[in-house]
Amino acid sequence: MATTRAALTEYDIRTLLKGATPDERAAAARKVCQRIDRSKLSDEDREKAHEILRVMAEDAVELVRKALAVTLKHSTVVPRDVALRLARDVESVALPFLGASPVFTDEDLCEIVRLGGPVRQVVIAKRPRVSQTVTRAIVEHGVERAVEAVCANDNADFAEQTLHKVVQRFEASERVLAAVAYRNALPVSVTEKLIGLVADSVRDHLLNTQAVSPELALEIALGARERATVDLVDQAGLAQDMKAFVAHLAKHERLTASLLLRGLAHGHISFFEWGLAELAQVPHHRTWLMIHDAGPLGLKAVYDRAGLPARLYPAFRAGVDTYHSMEFDGGARDRERFQERMLQRFLTQPSPASRDDVDYLLDKVDRVSATIRRSARVAQGA
Repeated sequence: MATTRAALTEYDIRTLLKGATPDERAAAARKVCQRIDRSKLSDEDREKAHEILRVMAEDAVELVRKALAVTLKHSTVVPRDVALRLARDVESVALPFLGASPVFTDEDLCEIVRLGGPVRQVVIAKRPRVSQTVTRAIVEHGVERAVEAVCANDNADFAEQTLHKVVQRFEASERVLAAVAYRNALPVSVTEKLIGLVADSVRDHLLNTQAVSPELALEIALGARERATVDLVDQAGLAQDMKAFVAHLAKHERLTASLLLRGLAHGHISFFEWGLAELAQVPHHRTWLMIHDAGPLGLKAVYDRAGLPARLYPAFRAGVDTYHSMEFDGGARDRERFQERMLQRFLTQPSPASRDDVDYLLDKVDRVSATIRRSARVAQGA
């Protein structure tokens, strides 16, 4: 072991084995580990280095084992049997090594997830890289905070089926669902399932950042999922100083595409105008002209400048066109008539709506129309 012996002094090895205090032995252990990690080892030297590490991993002094775990947590020199021994050690030894070591196989990590307990599950969930095999094990066997942690880890790789399993298993956990929703990218099927479960702020994030179809966005804007619309939509129709209102929303990052679409779907055109002006940083009078008096390209130009999602433009276009085609008489059913027309106009656009989306929205048109007719009969009877 010429190379390793050259790197280590007899004093280091003697102190490691027979140091007077735990602190002295831990310091010697750190030095030995650093020398082993930095040395170029032959196959023979590597085997002898492994024997030194095995002796350290079995040391009765916790500080020595911790020095080994911390110093070599990023190293590939640690033999697998030593890595597994460290993983079963007390938490001060096991956790630093479990959280970073590249020595573990996916099978090792899955076994630790199944048998190692919540604290080890969370540490594995936060590793610099987590494979689909390991994420599946965490989702199937992990406690809630471990699943939240792995979903919040953008370096964790998920199969689409595993994400569905997360939503199914933790549909009542706002923390887990929010962690899924805020991942960098989600399959459309997962996004659409989440939208019916998450809080309003998280749903807005999904609509603004994920690949949600305009059909689904329109469905949500019209309250089709029978969730209470946020108070902000109603406040938009009552605000005395609309410019200050939208500026306040923008300052607090609440002036989202989702909120604007819901406001437009409820007939609050002034809110939409001022909101678009705020996001596009275009004076209101120019924004008004581009929306109402600049032909079909005006709205698209200011919409793009505002940085709103291109996929939602058809829904906004339908809302503006509907507003231009209607006269509001201040009656009790103005909103329902507006939504009925907006749906009809959207469905006549050349958009790639799926058959299920079209069937749903047609049903929505029928239900809104029925509500209007029922209200008219009541009014006539009165």
